[in-house]
Amino acid sequence: MTAMKKIKETEKGFYGCYWPKEGAECAMIAMLGDDCEDHMAKSAVKWIQKKFGLSVLTLSPAHKDYSHINLPVERIGAAIDYLKAHGIVKIAITGASTTGMFALLAASYYPELTLTIAMTPADFVMEGFRQGKRDGYTEWPGDGESSASWEGKPLPYLPYAYRHPEYGQKLKEESKAGGDMIASRNMFVESEKRHPIQEEEFIKIERIKGKLLLIGAEDDVLWDTAKYIRRMEQRLSERPHECDVQYCVYEHGTHFVFPEGLVKTILPVGGDLITKVFAAGRSYPKECKETRIAIDKAVTDAINEWKL
Repeated sequence: MTAMKKIKETEKGFYGCYWPKEGAECAMIAMLGDDCEDHMAKSAVKWIQKKFGLSVLTLSPAHKDYSHINLPVERIGAAIDYLKAHGIVKIAITGASTTGMFALLAASYYPELTLTIAMTPADFVMEGFRQGKRDGYTEWPGDGESSASWEGKPLPYLPYAYRHPEYGQKLKEESKAGGDMIASRNMFVESEKRHPIQEEEFIKIERIKGKLLLIGAEDDVLWDTAKYIRRMEQRLSERPHECDVQYCVYEHGTHFVFPEGLVKTILPVGGDLITKVFAAGRSYPKECKETRIAIDKAVTDAINEWKL
């Protein structure tokens, strides 16, 4: 792997690590892992560079801080400018979970992003949250703060149904009841009951350019990403759009719907462990692996076609 160059947020408008691939004119902005240089981020770089020959820019909110509080969408614009300055002519973006949401959001603002791969995304802007240690909990909602901002203003968001400490209590209860490492699907259902999502809170996916991959599983227990993806399909059917969208929704796969090749890079031995932290993964390991293999093919085909 090419030597890493770390770019601090105070210098370039984003916090990330750039991994150049010699001779590459295409790059992937990858928001995978809790930090831009943790094991998952580095594994993603290794897999992307070996399989596709792309340069990679890994991003995270801050150094060892996965909190999402008014994260500027402009940080992606700054990353795009940085890549262009380094000779990159085609730029893709990928994210999973909350960063899957952020990838969609960024692509809706920046037409320079011509391949967007969103794994387990939401179709709306989430309320902000903090991670760390507080009253025995590792995560809690923001104080009426959005997860993202634009031009210095918080973007409208779906508020969580609960406040601290009830937020953490509900997540613990749901996780224990289902036998999962973490679960919050019921909280999101309750959030939409209490606050039906408003148009200004939905991500304007119809503005996305190029190729769009939406990937999720029905058995996701963090939120109902399959419903969100179907809602995005409905939205695009009702609005003019230019993106070539592919919907990849599977019965089994859990919240960790990663390509199988990436999973093998993250966990060279025992790759199934990545989904066995969820009850569905323990009940359907064969089906989850089949899902990851199918996702690997969909992602591989999309990237290979895009980089031509």
